[in-house]
Amino acid sequence: MRPLNFAILKYFTTVKEACADDVIEALRGEYGDFKALKKPAVVEAIMTGEANGLLEETRYELDSKGELKVYYRAHKEGADTINTYIK
Repeated sequence: MRPLNFAILKYFTTVKEACADDVIEALRGEYGDFKALKKPAVVEAIMTGEANGLLEETRYELDSKGELKVYYRAHKEGADTINTYIK
């Protein structure tokens, strides 16, 4: 099993775009017992990926509860870098 932050980045290479809630849902089966699989920690991991140039924001919207959902994607160069280092 790879570290959770690696799994989060790798997930973005398999989808067109995703928000933190999408990541949590996708990784729940394998990482459901991890304390870090909570929205604040996942958002932090995504934003770290963005700060490091691996991910970019694509859009945002309000969900039915009025909470902001920010979507990100791994652009080609970011996905290539992620796939080079995380097999």
